[in-house]
Amino acid sequence: MDKSLTTLLLSCTLLISLCVPSLAQTCGNYTFSGNRSFSTCNDLPQLSCSLHWNYHPLNMTADIAFRKSGASTSNWISWSLNPRRARMAGSQALVAYQKSDGSMYAYTTPLDGNPNMQPGGLSFDVPRITAEYSSDGNMIIFATLQLSDILISTNQVWQEGPMKGGNPGTHSFSGQNGKSVGTVNFVNGSVLSTSGTSSKTKKKNVHGVLNAVSWGILMPVGIIIARYLKVFKSAGPAWFYLHAICQSSGYAVGVAGWATGIKLGSDSPGITYGTHRNLGIIIFFLGTLQVLALLLRPKPDHKYRRYWNIYHHAVGYTTVVLSIGNIFEGFDILESGNNWKTAYIGVLVFLGVVAAVMEALTWFIVIKRKKTASSAKHANGENIYGSREQQTV
Repeated sequence: MDKSLTTLLLSCTLLISLCVPSLAQTCGNYTFSGNRSFSTCNDLPQLSCSLHWNYHPLNMTADIAFRKSGASTSNWISWSLNPRRARMAGSQALVAYQKSDGSMYAYTTPLDGNPNMQPGGLSFDVPRITAEYSSDGNMIIFATLQLSDILISTNQVWQEGPMKGGNPGTHSFSGQNGKSVGTVNFVNGSVLSTSGTSSKTKKKNVHGVLNAVSWGILMPVGIIIARYLKVFKSAGPAWFYLHAICQSSGYAVGVAGWATGIKLGSDSPGITYGTHRNLGIIIFFLGTLQVLALLLRPKPDHKYRRYWNIYHHAVGYTTVVLSIGNIFEGFDILESGNNWKTAYIGVLVFLGVVAAVMEALTWFIVIKRKKTASSAKHANGENIYGSREQQTV
């Protein structure tokens, strides 16, 4: 009986020992020094980190604590916000590490063109930032953030890496380090991991593909057709119909891309990409004007046809130039933007080569035709002169 009781107690002890560490890993069970307490916290899915905060809606500030458990004193830690993209590059970061004298050093650094993580001001105010290394192996950054509408719900990125010569060194880009991204909403307390391909990312990719194909490929192809094919007499009126098909198809696909952008904006309150959005509105407006202008297109012999052509060409080229610029602006927003950018650059290079070859060929044809016409005119003039001379004689 005693042996059975002892076995039961040992089993219970083992069960408790397995459960307690699991409970200890949750952010809500952690006790901070200095009687600090936070109303909201989330365990981040990578690198054994957690984020704790108190949000103050009256002045839109947040007191945060970013905690890395099991931290090494030979490593640095970082937590950052990035309203433009879910990645470390371009983020606004808080960094901390232990100096050689044992004291903790915490500072801010913008990681846009500052890969060495040197101290610098952020795009938002950080009135207070400190750090500590606790006796239980937790490295913690404490800070107060002055938030704005765009930062209330945005991307967050966290990292750790080795110290090199007293300064933060390059962190790993694989494993958990490559997945330590997500979103945070300081108001409702939600934290989502974006280590995989989220539904929003898929929508962004669809939005990018639709606009790149419409404004960035079909529209330029339509311009190339209109500029070069009409020089060939054998093309007849076919060049105009091909041009119209490309432009109308491009506009239709572009409307779908514009609509997906509007939907993405409505699904992302507080996140605004001002330049990309404003250019998109201008491009859609100019594209719509082009379509409506077709209804007012004068006949070829009309006295206003020349002015309509000037307008049509000017608006068309402006739309394409702005579209290409905005497509690259969009690639900077996409999480996998570099791959899309490389592919699109390849398409632009191909179209550029085609345009250059066609430009040279059409000029050759035009010059040749002028020479032929001039020779024919000169020959006809000589025949007329000769016949007149004969009549005089």
